[in-house]
Amino acid sequence: MLFLSARGFHNTPFFVPRFSRRSRVIQKSGGVCLVAMLGDAVPFPEQVNGRSCSQESKSSHLRGSEKKCSWASYMTNSPTLIVMIGLPARGKTYVSKKLTRYLNWIGVPTKVFNLGVYRREAVKSYQSYDFFRHDNEEAMRIRKHCALVALQDVKVYLMEESGQIAVFDATNTTRERRDMILSFAKENSFKVFFVESVCDDPEVIAANILEVKVSSPDYPERNRENVMDDFLKRIECYKVTYQPLDPVDYDKDLSFIKVINVGQRFLVNRVQDYIQSKIVYYLMNIHVQPRTIYLCRHGESECNLVSKIGGDSGLSPRGKQFAQALKKYIKDQEIVDLKVWTSQLKRTIQTAEALGVPYEQWKILNEIDAGVCEEMTYEEIQRKYPEEFALRDQDKYLYRYPGGESYQDLVQRLEPVIMELERQGNVLVISHQAVMRCLLAYFLDKGADELPYLKCPLHTIFKLTPVAYGCKLEMISLNVDAVDTHRDKPSTMNNLPKSQTPVRLRRNSFTPLASPDTVKRPRNYSVGSKPLNPAGSLLLLEGRNEKDQQKLQDSFQLA
Repeated sequence: MLFLSARGFHNTPFFVPRFSRRSRVIQKSGGVCLVAMLGDAVPFPEQVNGRSCSQESKSSHLRGSEKKCSWASYMTNSPTLIVMIGLPARGKTYVSKKLTRYLNWIGVPTKVFNLGVYRREAVKSYQSYDFFRHDNEEAMRIRKHCALVALQDVKVYLMEESGQIAVFDATNTTRERRDMILSFAKENSFKVFFVESVCDDPEVIAANILEVKVSSPDYPERNRENVMDDFLKRIECYKVTYQPLDPVDYDKDLSFIKVINVGQRFLVNRVQDYIQSKIVYYLMNIHVQPRTIYLCRHGESECNLVSKIGGDSGLSPRGKQFAQALKKYIKDQEIVDLKVWTSQLKRTIQTAEALGVPYEQWKILNEIDAGVCEEMTYEEIQRKYPEEFALRDQDKYLYRYPGGESYQDLVQRLEPVIMELERQGNVLVISHQAVMRCLLAYFLDKGADELPYLKCPLHTIFKLTPVAYGCKLEMISLNVDAVDTHRDKPSTMNNLPKSQTPVRLRRNSFTPLASPDTVKRPRNYSVGSKPLNPAGSLLLLEGRNEKDQQKLQDSFQLA
């Protein structure tokens, strides 16, 4: 178990308690490693989530594999059910949606199952808080039935629809309900991670009710006073039976995090695996304080003028004009404590220099690496590398430039930026087209199919303001002309034999451990160029003695 404060985690050293003798015994017999630093725990190879590795592999064929996988899909060795806990108006749905958006962005298929949606389908019209009284037997029966239906949908998603993580968004305030969920998870071999939101700040609770619950489908009339009164009574109904997680006794063996007073403190207990530790780290970085994030590209560059991708050119005259217009806009906004981030490429640095304020350079904000295609136009790429050009059109998100990056690689590279953006207040990020697309996809909850084609025009500011369950987007053009660098998604794919495409995408888009492609090929093997002919390697044997020949033959077999 680990007890941390939000500030101590990032800025100062924090105390990690020693492992107890009892804990060491659990480590030896229970198959679970102990909490270290963030509470990471790694299952022993002999046993995963109570099942042997052989059992795990036997059951793996039950899950579908039609969806595109990504590097992050392999973070989980079995499906995980995240279970929210907490009284109403404690931010459970906010956390559920935000966490789901993050996990989907990094490539882990995740879906929220909100019990309120199921309840509203079962009970068409909400009358009052009486429905949530613990002594209302008919309502209790309906609520339990809705929970069972939702859990069955969770099972379908995780076992038949290639989902990796399901988020069960409900109050789950009683041990009886949580024990039912644990039994369901054990029966289906799902891991369970609880996220409990605890808040006793009346101002935060009231603000949450007014911001979110007034517009809830439960209250079509939207009368603020009536909504506040009814919802506070609903909370009191839940308080009667609320049983918080008990890390000392009853729930000491469960995996969970308690988020206390919107991130002031955290309690982390028995984290099982890597993906759960990522979830903990993410939840410890987000906050709900008002702030604004400004995203824009650098001013128009010399490479933009001649339609070349990548490179490290400086600003064009119009690009310098945009930098001055950006300076005026930022000054007029009178933004408090604004931080400015750029990449380490000339065009973003020159744009930031014009602002006359301190700025930070991030190498991971550099533009996507186009490899052998750097500083080429699309016409040149199509002429020189026609197969590569066609392959990129077929799947722009997964395609990786020879010697360069894919959008999938870029998302992985930008994850630390997202974590820092979640921690910060007001920030202006001056970056590049592909980088900005990835950042926008996170904040606007866009999928991998949409991400590479999001429009991010030059000389336009994207103003993002976090709201209850997402981000409000405003686009501000600074009225400085620039070239259009956007390339629409092809309406018809280039002609390429279908049998060749998956091979290329698998090899270029997955790690060797994750790749389903069992044929080892040179990294830059392209369609139309054959891999190394094993027979040709035998020419190396000519002129050698028998002993050397045998060694080389053995090495070929091992390869």
